[in-house]
Amino acid sequence: MSLFIRISIAVSMLAFAFAWWLNNWVKKIPSSNKRIAQVGGWIREGATTFLRREYSVLAKFAGVIAVIIFLFLPKPVWNNGITQNLHMALAYIAGTVFSAVAGVIGMRVATIANVKSAEAATKGIKPSFMAAFRGGAVMGMAVVGATLLGVSLVMQITGETSTLLGFSFGASSLALFAKAGGGIFTKTADISADLVGKVEMGIPEDDPRNPAVIADNVGDNVGDVAGMGADLFDSNVASMSAALVIAATLDAAAGGTDTINQAVVFCYAAAGLLASIIGVMLARMGKKGPTAALNNSTYVTTLVYAALTAAATHAFGFSWRIWCACVIGLAVGVIIGIASDYFTDDTKPPVHKVAKASAAGPAFTILSGISYGFISALPALVGIAAASLAAYNICLPLGKEYAMFGIAMAAVGMLSIVGMIISNDAYGPIVDNARGLAEMGNLGDDVLEITDQLDSAGNTVKAVTKGFAVAAAGLTVIALLGAFVSEVNEKVVELGLGVERLISGFNIMDPTVFFGMLIGAAVPAVFSAMLILGVDKNAQRMVSEIHRQFREIKGLKEGKAGVVPEYGKCIEIATNGAIKELIPAGLFTILITLAVGFIGGVQAIGGFLAGNIVTGLLLALFMSNSGGLWDNAKKYVEAGHEGGKGSPAHKAAVVGDTVGDPFKDTAGPSINTQITVVSLISSLAATLFLTTSLFR
Repeated sequence: MSLFIRISIAVSMLAFAFAWWLNNWVKKIPSSNKRIAQVGGWIREGATTFLRREYSVLAKFAGVIAVIIFLFLPKPVWNNGITQNLHMALAYIAGTVFSAVAGVIGMRVATIANVKSAEAATKGIKPSFMAAFRGGAVMGMAVVGATLLGVSLVMQITGETSTLLGFSFGASSLALFAKAGGGIFTKTADISADLVGKVEMGIPEDDPRNPAVIADNVGDNVGDVAGMGADLFDSNVASMSAALVIAATLDAAAGGTDTINQAVVFCYAAAGLLASIIGVMLARMGKKGPTAALNNSTYVTTLVYAALTAAATHAFGFSWRIWCACVIGLAVGVIIGIASDYFTDDTKPPVHKVAKASAAGPAFTILSGISYGFISALPALVGIAAASLAAYNICLPLGKEYAMFGIAMAAVGMLSIVGMIISNDAYGPIVDNARGLAEMGNLGDDVLEITDQLDSAGNTVKAVTKGFAVAAAGLTVIALLGAFVSEVNEKVVELGLGVERLISGFNIMDPTVFFGMLIGAAVPAVFSAMLILGVDKNAQRMVSEIHRQFREIKGLKEGKAGVVPEYGKCIEIATNGAIKELIPAGLFTILITLAVGFIGGVQAIGGFLAGNIVTGLLLALFMSNSGGLWDNAKKYVEAGHEGGKGSPAHKAAVVGDTVGDPFKDTAGPSINTQITVVSLISSLAATLFLTTSLFR
């Protein structure tokens, strides 16, 4: 294992060096438009201010959690000595720091790349595409490099997989709040700008007269770049952590001298980052357009990864069954992405049907979008179920314990190309910003047409990457459930509680398990409602502010020269509201998990996790896909179909997009992290649940 830890550290350093080169490449693209530079500066300043305030609040929260971890985990410090608890607390802090830094790096580059992409569009679609894609790739390399480096260092320094769960919990808890806060910010501004600008006044999407337009562009960076980066960092760390916990159990059962299963995890993860580097280097836009270019880069990375891991499996004598499980996860991830693409792409029937329904009014927009959103969840859930079943049975001949390891490796495989997935995902908000900058900089209709085409591709691929992220979270949390069982059984033996306390599964006919399952099933719905209500309340405040400015600032509505809205007021409303609303939803998730554990013990937690996983995946897929569907239905109408801009269909489609905004960019993707957080808390607090629960 030590050999592959060193290789992993070397590959992560290569990723950082490549990210630095990409960053410099983007910076060197010429840009001279003063208006675009000014607006780009406002966006960068707003995003930096929000993240600074958000992270200052989260730093205090993380400090409190670190103290609690030191006192109680994995056991109360007065019963356990200081060393293990200190390792756990420091690993938790490291997880939060790594996650935050990766997000900040991505956001900073994105706020440079948006300006470069907007001006590059004056030279054609290909230069603009490359500026946006390579800007997004900096985020991809930084996030996955940080994942591999962080996990490698924790294992190199401590050698304790339980400490690794502390690192993963740090990443997850920060991601939970960062994704929720960024999502509330971005959708507050987006909804407000659309409702007042498009629906009430009939002005263009990024018209500089709209006071919310800069806040909207800021939100793209803090929600869809920094927030999504933290989300996928969390999923990647969690998948590696779950696999390493199970691998360590297998290695210990084999005598503890051989660490081949842990070596497999590091080898395959390092190969995934290397494949993503190669995929980003080879990415180019051809004649088929930006969507094909982004999808082809994913397919190339997938094939490179399969080849690299096959070569490593042959060279180092790893099990081909484990390789098959890994490749199954990877293949299913791509298939789920394709299924999401079908329901959200503006060239496919579902989007056309929702656009056509919009001509009859917003009620039909909502009804049709919800229906297709629910239908879209089926292929992904079938894919996750099939991947876990296939991986389980392929590895079962190696031993019963290896079957769950197979599922964990399927999750590692699905997330192996996450460097490319993040690059594609971050491309979306960059071109969205570039489109706004092109309009505010008066670069002309030809440039707007180019940026609209790039933005449409970004929306389509963003829906694909969200589906991929949810699917990966699904396999990861199944693996984390296996890690929870491993942790519980290890603690049972360690505490001498007797073989009757060992667990191999959870019987849903047991009332304690069923108690936990029902509560766990309700948590994603309540969590989502809290976030959407946060957007709702905040957007109402911002709409009132926009109305005030149009009413009180003379000449603003008419667009008189020299009259500028008070952009900062809207940014301030979005910032204050997001920070106020993000804490309750996150705390609710953490506290209810602890409550179930202390009431029903590990059996109730097993049911809680199962219920949480099933409903969480369903809601996350439904909201992500229906939101993407409504967004692209609006864009399809704006392209001239069903009456085009200003038509009744357009106004109805904007309402659908407004409903879908918090679905796809706030609640939907945040559920991924919520599931991971409760799974990690359960594993970390396993000893406490075993010894202090009301019903055992």
